[in-house]
Amino acid sequence: MNISSKVKLNNGVEMPWLGLGVFQASEGGEVENAVETALETGYRSIDTAALYGNERGVGTAVKESSIEREDIFITSKVWNSDQGYQSTLKAFEESLEKLQTDYLDLYLIHWPMSKSAETWKAMEELYEKGKIMAIGVSNFLVQHLEEFLPGCKVQPAVNQVEFHPELVQQELLDYCQSKNIRVEAWSPIMKGKVNDIPVLQALAAKYRKTPVQIVLRWDIQKGVVTIPKSVNPERIAANADIFDFEISDEDMAKIDRLDKNNRIGPDPNNVSF
Repeated sequence: MNISSKVKLNNGVEMPWLGLGVFQASEGGEVENAVETALETGYRSIDTAALYGNERGVGTAVKESSIEREDIFITSKVWNSDQGYQSTLKAFEESLEKLQTDYLDLYLIHWPMSKSAETWKAMEELYEKGKIMAIGVSNFLVQHLEEFLPGCKVQPAVNQVEFHPELVQQELLDYCQSKNIRVEAWSPIMKGKVNDIPVLQALAAKYRKTPVQIVLRWDIQKGVVTIPKSVNPERIAANADIFDFEISDEDMAKIDRLDKNNRIGPDPNNVSF
């Protein structure tokens, strides 16, 4: 494996294992510089969302890079207040305009809501028209998927969820695998808190890596696509330096045992925004 390695989604579309997340990266110079650095480093996947308010900066950086658009995998998400059939179609066109592209590689429902079934119908239509290469969901737990999937004509390709050593959600991983839905990790490094976990510090010393690199490698070996966020050039490069080693099964299990069902972000069962 290397930074160019991809995983094949359930519809045959190939998605990079590693991407750059841009949550809370400021619109304009900050996000543009982060995306430019990531692309120069070899990243080919950028994950944004309408909520992040930086789609235009992502689009500008992609457009100004020397890399062909078809070689860059762009993900965005429909926000909760835009869910519903017509409002999703409108929100999607707004995202396309800001991203300065005529299609998306992946479009996600940001959170499970009462209107998600209507939202999905709009996304299926856009998918069938070739405006989106793959469609998926975000923050859907098993119970949400059990309610949602029977109404889908197109099976979600991805479920992007909070995933890190203190929130493994093995039942959700197993369920998604059984449905051929690829899990993608947001907040994989717990906003940097993985650096303070003794087990990860010990493994970092053993493998001559950082705790962050250990966790990102653990993600990929768990079969989870990962999109660490950074605007720091050195960290963007370091986050990609995870393809020259492999964690043993015994050490993978040590990381699994750090699970505390501890969330950093909101509980998808109690979304109030």
